[in-house]
Amino acid sequence: MDTFSIAGRTFASRLIIGTGKYPSHPVMVKAHEASGADMVTVAVRRVNISLPRGGAAPRGSKEESLLDYIDTSKYFILPNTAGCYTADDAVRTARLGREAGLSHWVKLEVIGDERTLFPDNEALIEATRVLVREGFVVLPYTSDDPVVCRKLEDAGASAVMPLGAPIGSGLGIQNPNNIRIIREFSHVPVIVDAGVGTASDAAFAMELGADGVLMNTAIAGAQDPAAMAEAMKLAVRAGRLAHLAGRIPRKMYATASSPIEGLVGR
Repeated sequence: MDTFSIAGRTFASRLIIGTGKYPSHPVMVKAHEASGADMVTVAVRRVNISLPRGGAAPRGSKEESLLDYIDTSKYFILPNTAGCYTADDAVRTARLGREAGLSHWVKLEVIGDERTLFPDNEALIEATRVLVREGFVVLPYTSDDPVVCRKLEDAGASAVMPLGAPIGSGLGIQNPNNIRIIREFSHVPVIVDAGVGTASDAAFAMELGADGVLMNTAIAGAQDPAAMAEAMKLAVRAGRLAHLAGRIPRKMYATASSPIEGLVGR
């Protein structure tokens, strides 16, 4: 099995998926099952963490928690700091998630622009240093800038998560060479996060050498989320296998599939 590890923890699936934007919690559950993922990300600021787990409120009630729909025996929860615009706010949110018992892992997001949702990389590096010192396993969402990714690794990040395109845009990988460079020089896992629109985008990310792909909108916003989740599962596996197999070099002109030496008349 082609597993990969972050901070000493091994995951069977290289696909990480989110929990937001689904039409309903039951639809989310079906998508999670179809995806084959074993890690899901949850926005700390968007869940009711005041309720105890395990059926504290009836499903369908206004007091139910998203967490009641996530089987923690199957899925590792990765809290995220979505909605934070300063380093201090992101650090406080990560601490809140840990204190609530979610995890000492965090997908760290510090947004720098409300319209584009591009990250504030300066604040992101600052927050990474603080959280690493406090014992967090930090996976920062960042721009596809190789220099910023190197600085995040130097700050103690356990993985780097460069965007493929703006969050929720579905544009696919906009700067493939940047992803290649980030992967070449990183000593921690590289997980493409944001911008995936369909299965071919996920396969391409893996073909570029990414260790994994994280997505939410591409699955949750699809007409059939469970079917798209399965497509993404297969795409990530296919892209990874293609990367390991090694593609043929691109050439300007045609090359015959069958050798012509030894043919009659030659």
